[in-house]
Amino acid sequence: MSTPVTPSTPVTPATPATPVVIDRREGPYGEVVLRRNADRYEIIANGTFLMDTSDGRSERLLVDAAMAALPEQVRASGPAVLIGGLGVGFSLAHAAADPRWRRIAVAEREEAVIDWHREGPLAAISGRALADERTVILHTDLLAYLRTSPDTYDALCLDIDNGPDWTVTEDNESLYSAQGLAACAERLRPGGILAVWSARPSVDFEGSLRNAGFSGVRTEEVPVARGVPDAVHLAVRPA
Repeated sequence: MSTPVTPSTPVTPATPATPVVIDRREGPYGEVVLRRNADRYEIIANGTFLMDTSDGRSERLLVDAAMAALPEQVRASGPAVLIGGLGVGFSLAHAAADPRWRRIAVAEREEAVIDWHREGPLAAISGRALADERTVILHTDLLAYLRTSPDTYDALCLDIDNGPDWTVTEDNESLYSAQGLAACAERLRPGGILAVWSARPSVDFEGSLRNAGFSGVRTEEVPVARGVPDAVHLAVRPA
């Protein structure tokens, strides 16, 4: 006797979660949005995806590579770092987890982003780092700060765009110009490290760093699930 076949239950294909806007603000630099997409938060600026909370490896590499590139005596004495861009907080949280950093300054021009960390959902990532006495948040435009501040640092870790070739606003392009890189050098102590995050390696930017007088120019890559790897461009201000 044959066994009757029971029709299988149709399987409904999984559908991507619809992103939910948590906050949307218009500021002096345009629109900035925080949204939740499934189990991650995303920051969108002027319609351009900047970053999310899904990984963070390249942001942590940004900080670790800068520390590793510093001279041993500077690491031992307690270096100071300026992080350009608070973002989702991975770089700040990782820096604060390393007791070798003596001072951690973060330049962030978007008041909304600062609020999301102090009072919003991103506090889960950065709350402990913000409470660290070594941490100071500078509500300022990074480019203006680099050009006008008398402060100097042992390392600059910059992550305000998708990279030198893909900026959030046109004004940011000047950061990667000869004048912008000269301003970076002014904020660095001799032997200091400039580390710049990018969504893809940029050979042209490596050339710009060398033309600006930096030495030891190199790029570290972080593989991603799809597409070209993320990159951290590193350079040394000559002593």
